Amino acid sequence: MSVIVTNLVKSFGEQKAVNDVTFEAKKGEVLGFLGPNGAGKTTTMKIVTCFIPQTSGTVEVCGHNVADEPFAVRQKIGYLPEHNPVYKDMYIKEYLSFVAGLHKVKNKRKRVDEMIEMTGLGREQHKKIGTLSKGYRQRVGLAQAMLHDPEVLILDEPTSGLDPNQLVEIRSLIKQLGKEKTVIFSTHIMQEVQLLCDRVMIIDQGKMVANDTIDTLKSKVGGETVVTVEFLQKTSAAALQKIKQVREVRALPNNKFQLVAPLNMDVRADVFQFAVANNLVLLEMRKEVFSVEDVFTNVTAKTNK
Repeated sequence: MSVIVTNLVKSFGEQKAVNDVTFEAKKGEVLGFLGPNGAGKTTTMKIVTCFIPQTSGTVEVCGHNVADEPFAVRQKIGYLPEHNPVYKDMYIKEYLSFVAGLHKVKNKRKRVDEMIEMTGLGREQHKKIGTLSKGYRQRVGLAQAMLHDPEVLILDEPTSGLDPNQLVEIRSLIKQLGKEKTVIFSTHIMQEVQLLCDRVMIIDQGKMVANDTIDTLKSKVGGETVVTVEFLQKTSAAALQKIKQVREVRALPNNKFQLVAPLNMDVRADVFQFAVANNLVLLEMRKEVFSVEDVFTNVTAKTNK
């Protein structure tokens, strides 16, 4: 495992910002780190990247303990904080060359040029960072995080401020990096999680409340199959209730119904046969799919009860 976090606790006075968090992240994995504002995501990332110490628990990055070997850990990690700290009076190339020097990168000029091309900074490379839009500053932050070719990338809101075209490019880059590195990133964009993540962790009030693949979490949250149907003619919930495996019928306006069946039980073929047998015109039939947003809302709501 590239990152191993065990029983991590971080207290600020009497408040526990991170409360007994345990997880692992491996090479070749994009791990989404989700949670409401103030849940403890950024605090956890700052501990893993050696920016602040933990109160208790252990964190290992590529076999190095963050408390005992912070310099070795920093060599293995590329970090893009939520508020990207760049030197605004420096030119892009100047800044990236400076960062490459700090990391003692070999063939510094070549590596800087590679990062500029990879993050789409070519047109802006001769500008001062202070004159860039937020989206391009984020690209500079991504470039500096990857300059020393780290094994682990930790990205806190990496797509914040990007326009739709930039989003496509950076998402593609993150997905590609996830094939060869360990990538942990936090985001509030649920679509992004759906597109990029192999696995999702959700933290709420400092505690880990979910840690699994998206499909597994969806099945746990859903717990049932829901099919929405609409007929041209009127029919009754009682009649639909007689369809095999349908255990609940929810009537909606305009001859629409939601049919609830056991998880992984697809009743659409039986609904079609029902319509044929009763001379009904079926205008719509769709199987509802639970989204990452549904998962997020469900698991965080449980911890707030």
